[in-house]
Amino acid sequence: MNVVVIGAGVVGLGAAWRCAARGADVTLVDPEPASGATGVAAGMLTPVSELDYGEEPLLRLGVASRNLYPEFVAELEELTGLDTGHRRDGLLEVAFDADDLRVLADVKRFQEALGVPTEALDRRECRKLEPMLAPTVRGGLYAPEDGSIDPRRLAPALLAAAEKCGARLVRQKAAEVLVRGDAVSGVRLDDGTELPADRVLLAAGPWSNAVGGIPPGVVPDVRPVKGQVLRLRTPVPFLRRTTRGTVRGSSIYLVPRADGEIVVGATQEELGFDTRVTAGGLWELLRDARELVPGITELDFAEVSAGLRPGSPDNAPVLGPSALPGLVLGVGHHRNGILLTPVSAAALAEALLDGTLPEVARPFSPGRFRQGS
Repeated sequence: MNVVVIGAGVVGLGAAWRCAARGADVTLVDPEPASGATGVAAGMLTPVSELDYGEEPLLRLGVASRNLYPEFVAELEELTGLDTGHRRDGLLEVAFDADDLRVLADVKRFQEALGVPTEALDRRECRKLEPMLAPTVRGGLYAPEDGSIDPRRLAPALLAAAEKCGARLVRQKAAEVLVRGDAVSGVRLDDGTELPADRVLLAAGPWSNAVGGIPPGVVPDVRPVKGQVLRLRTPVPFLRRTTRGTVRGSSIYLVPRADGEIVVGATQEELGFDTRVTAGGLWELLRDARELVPGITELDFAEVSAGLRPGSPDNAPVLGPSALPGLVLGVGHHRNGILLTPVSAAALAEALLDGTLPEVARPFSPGRFRQGS
């Protein structure tokens, strides 16, 4: 089977690897692989802290994907010999003041109702886990099964795995999906080259709606959601695990890497395709990070960047066969693209090669946006 994957972020790369490993003839189409949200993302694998009311199916999908990560990474690293920076050392979520602590208590009750394991900690216990926390931190929650991965290592490993299994990368832009009769027949590139395909996976992030040739209404609107991220460096141990905080209602996270990098993020801005790094955005990150971890301002500055998360109309991923036969969608992962890579890769490979979806992914079928569904 010929499969063309439009978009080489982690979701497209993961699906390409899984399809190629099953014997499909896979072509990845992307002028700049892993250059979108993947290259900016912090890589938190923290479905518990991402939980919100009304998002129970998304929590189940996130937990399923997080639980797949150890085996997924082991297979990937063995195949490629590349380290992905995967860590499973837990998540500490802390509250800055009394109001933030009340919000966290509500979250804990909601988690308990869903059977999600977290441990409530007082301020002393929080500082025992992370001594660099401010003494004013009121308390927190500890999720021992959560962790992180380095997307800047994960993406090259996924590309290498896909290529080792026979996939090829075409560094061009997909101009349009070709349709013959009532089904997909291939993809036309910017230079006019046509790639025949039995199946096409659209995984082009916030640019997915710009691909031509697809009938109106087949792809739900995918919008860009800007996130600014700050990277710092330290030659000595600073944080032991991913730490997330609520500071006067604002969310902030700090993700340590083994090499001394600490990723601080992230803003969430509805500004279209604006990727400017702004003084205001960075000030907010540093302000809130300093409230939680005062020593953060003594670390070395390394980098600032801004990326565009792909947000669907309901901010949940869109996975599976579309209304156009032969076109499969892997779009709209919003803030969960890295977390959901293993489960999305498996689900999309099944959709592309078998025409079905695993049960955990069915609530995220494109059919939920069709009129009357």
